[in-house]
Amino acid sequence: MLDIQGRKITLIGSKRSALASGQLVLERGGIPRISEFGREEDLDPSAKSWIQSHQIDLECAGHTKDFLKESDVIVLSPGVRIDSDVVKIADDLDIPVLGEIEFAFQFCPKPVIAVTGSNGKTTVSTLIHLTLQKAGYRSVLCGNVGQPFSLFIKNIEQSDYVVVEVSSFQMESLMAGSQREHFGALQLKGFKPYIAAVLNFSENHLDRHKDLQEYFDAKTRIFLNQDENDYAVLNGQYSEFKDLSLTLKAQIRFFNDHEQSEADFNANQKAVCQVANILGIDRDVCRSVFQEFVGVEHRLEFVRALNGVDYINDSKATTAEAGRWALTNLQRPVIMICGGRDKNIDFLPLKDIVRQKVKQMIVFGEAGQKLKDTFQDVVSVDQCAQLDAAVTRAREHATDGDCIVLSPMCASFDQFRDYEERGRTFKDIVHQLKP
Repeated sequence: MLDIQGRKITLIGSKRSALASGQLVLERGGIPRISEFGREEDLDPSAKSWIQSHQIDLECAGHTKDFLKESDVIVLSPGVRIDSDVVKIADDLDIPVLGEIEFAFQFCPKPVIAVTGSNGKTTVSTLIHLTLQKAGYRSVLCGNVGQPFSLFIKNIEQSDYVVVEVSSFQMESLMAGSQREHFGALQLKGFKPYIAAVLNFSENHLDRHKDLQEYFDAKTRIFLNQDENDYAVLNGQYSEFKDLSLTLKAQIRFFNDHEQSEADFNANQKAVCQVANILGIDRDVCRSVFQEFVGVEHRLEFVRALNGVDYINDSKATTAEAGRWALTNLQRPVIMICGGRDKNIDFLPLKDIVRQKVKQMIVFGEAGQKLKDTFQDVVSVDQCAQLDAAVTRAREHATDGDCIVLSPMCASFDQFRDYEERGRTFKDIVHQLKP
């Protein structure tokens, strides 16, 4: 267990992840410090209040060498790239750099089940968590799914398992345990989940990663520190994962391949069943959880029916493949609202299903023109600047029996803090509509 008593831990950023790490540092007797790139007047009020109440040493408009050199450890927020100037300075100063997930793991004595993939991470993580609970285990659900891992360390002894949803951003900084040992007295360890699952792989975050290979490499770093006592759970439909399995030290378990017999389960459910099988949990427990599961917020979430039209919030769909999944699972004629910040994703592979399933497309935000240019030869496309205008336009096109779905296929950061704020805004707009 990492001893940071009296150590200076510098947190890069002042958002939710950084503040959670800071709270953990305080609980462990360390000294949290914050280096924020933005201006102090732009700090979130809740962050400013926490910083002031705990008398945290704060640098704004910063990431300066003079501030960073006082650090024993630097903890990155997910939004900070591993090739950023901060990391280069830390390397020059021989200061270890960890992401929030890896930092929290230093203090976690319980087995971790880590889930990643281009799509379906939140659903699968939630279903594993619910399956563990249904089987009588005490489980914690954290990470990219909602609350940071660091927030749960304080009471982690009360749990049997920790289920962590992990994004590619959060894995960029992962290092092998042998590399971590370089820092000697700090006794750092590499992130080593007992079970690591990669659900799928498709174009995503190419605004962050230079190409698909770099994105794939980031995703598969989840297996970096596993050994023969651990398990790697992989989607058998991907040749890339078949090849990858030959290089891993962990025990391999494939799901969604031709050898599985659960014809009535979808790929996400098959992944959950494979994890449950490793843990000795009966398949009937999984089936019961699937039957009771009502879904996760912002993923094909039913909002309301109005004048014979269903309104669906799928704000979590930030990739083309997530948009495809939504269209595949919607049975009514679709008025599709999409747009936001482009992630350098190719939308062309969706043209066939858009032609088949979408009655009208409404695009908005920074990626609006790209989406219009891509799909206007297969469906009628209207373009709006803002989400509220897009909902109004969608309603004008909808008739009894249709569904209006917000399935953006883009990041939210052009107009919203995150996909959750975008989804809540959509729901607020829809609930304010008059018959």
